[in-house]
Formats: sequence, C-alpha cells, structure tokens
Amino acid sequence: MSCVHKPQKSLVLIGLMGVGKTTVGRRLAHALKLDFRDADEEVEKAAGRSVSEIFEDFGEAAFRDGERKVIARLLEEPPMVLALGGGAFVDPETRDRVKAGATSIWLQADIETLVKRVSRRDTRPLLREDDPETVLRALLDKRQAAYAEADIHVDASGGSHSLTLDSILRALDARETSA
Repeated sequence: MSCVHKPQKSLVLIGLMGVGKTTVGRRLAHALKLDFRDADEEVEKAAGRSVSEIFEDFGEAAFRDGERKVIARLLEEPPMVLALGGGAFVDPETRDRVKAGATSIWLQADIETLVKRVSRRDTRPLLREDDPETVLRALLDKRQAAYAEADIHVDASGGSHSLTLDSILRALDARETSA
C-alpha cells in the first residue's frame, strides 16, 4: 500500500454496475480514514423507497433528478469516499459538480467480468428488461465518453477488490507527488 495522505476533497467512484464501486469504496474510505457514502443508498433514504421502486413508480427521469440533488448535497459535505450509481456521472450537471469539488475515479472492468458480478443479485432495474451482457455493452457505449473524463482510471477487472484498492492508492499517491 502507498502512503496517501487524507484527501482535501471527496473521492468519487464511477463506473458501470458491478464494477465494485461500493465494495472498493468502503475499503478505500477505511484506508484513508474517511466516511463512505453510496449515492443509491442516500437516494433511497431521501425518497423512503428503493431504487427499484423509484424506477417502477416514477421512471428513470425522476430517479435521476433525485440522484442529482442528493449528490449535490453530498459534495458539499466534508471529504468522503462517494460511490455513484452507474448513470450518475453521465449527467452533465453532476459531472460538473464532481469535477469542481472532488477527484473522480473510474473503475473499469471488462463486460464478461461485470456480467458475472451482476448476475449474483436481482436488484438492478436496468437489467430486468434484457440480457445483462447486451444491456451492459449498450450502457458502456452510451457512458464511456463521460466516464473517460474522470481524473483517474483504474482497471478493476482482474483479481480481488484489494488489488483494485491498491491501484487506486497508487494512483492517488502519484497525483499527490506530481502536484
């Protein structure tokens, strides 16, 4: 592990569903002695219902509107590790807020790895309509340009979440020493 100091601004994890944003985010927060927040969980708390229920009852647009507001509020709080839902960073307003007040980290993984990971749970509204591989490929095509604007890119495909964590810490350390 590297010797990254406690960040002065939030670290925001982005990427497709199943890439490990929440699991790795919790470990990153622990390693840096920061709070961890998951944007989807925060949206659920604010709405008093699950992400799936919000999608079913109000649609994706309403979910994205609530998500945007919750993320804006979280980014005004003291530095933390924040895991965003897969589509959040695609929203230009959210992306601008993250760029202005946080360090964004794109966790990338190959589609085959993501398909294996997302097939373990049936809690993802966007995967209920079609084959997960087809959906994930389409989402990546649609979101890749936005994700590419992240400050740091980390390969989260191979191995354990610990390896991904180490890669993030090395990337943060490199940014810190070059600043």
